[in-house]
Amino acid sequence: MPYDGCHLLRSDGRRPMPEEIPVPPWRRPKKAPPRMPLTQDRIVDTALGILDAEGLDALSMRRLAQELKTGHASLYAHVGNRDELLDLVFDLVLTEVEIPEPEPGRWAEQVKEMCRSLRRMFLAHRDLARIAIDRVPLGPNGIMGMERTLNLLRAGGLQDELAAYGGDLLSTFVTAEALEQSSRHSGAEQSEEQAGMFADQLHGYLKSLPTAQFPNLVHLAGPITSLDSDRRFELGLEIIIAGLVAGAGAGDGADDGGSNSAAATVRPAGSTPVGS
Repeated sequence: MPYDGCHLLRSDGRRPMPEEIPVPPWRRPKKAPPRMPLTQDRIVDTALGILDAEGLDALSMRRLAQELKTGHASLYAHVGNRDELLDLVFDLVLTEVEIPEPEPGRWAEQVKEMCRSLRRMFLAHRDLARIAIDRVPLGPNGIMGMERTLNLLRAGGLQDELAAYGGDLLSTFVTAEALEQSSRHSGAEQSEEQAGMFADQLHGYLKSLPTAQFPNLVHLAGPITSLDSDRRFELGLEIIIAGLVAGAGAGDGADDGGSNSAAATVRPAGSTPVGS
């Protein structure tokens, strides 16, 4: 084999790769780098990465094991099953939701800000709304989020039943709206284009109906078929919060003729009497 004065060369003139040189018997071979320990946090982080990149249908325990380069049976030492895994993924992303501390005079706007933050979380993670639509967030982050949400709602003067149901109604509305939007825009641009084509066809069909028989469908064909999801979301928020404000005002009406409202008067959290 030729010698260049500094390096041994192969017969073709190229230098050998290090792995082609055998280890002398008096030296220990290099050890493979240690594997990262398999932890629940690492499993959940990896599952979220698969969800964002490939969607919910691709997220299986076997697929997760492949990504982590381990046997799928090893995952069950840290996660009971796929359903528990989805609970943990959902609880992880709930840390992204911003729930403000109540401020006097800004109650209605703060509730909107909270709902917008929740929507951003859903839209930032593919198929997350599909996970959330039928489960109660009972993980540590979810429980804390529910507590802070109720703290904000009660600060607006809502009575117990209205605060409890109002919080559920708001989260259901945001989740369902995000689910509709993510379903409409999932996949390729073709699906979005198809959604636009269907909206145009539906609009044309509604406008073609006999006006005398269907005056409302003809008149509202534009708003009904609108794909402006931001506008529809804000309008839905306005409707729900207006109802909550009216409910708070109705609760105060027995004392002051209904002049107070949640938007006008913010009480300290927990001031609504229990059982009221």
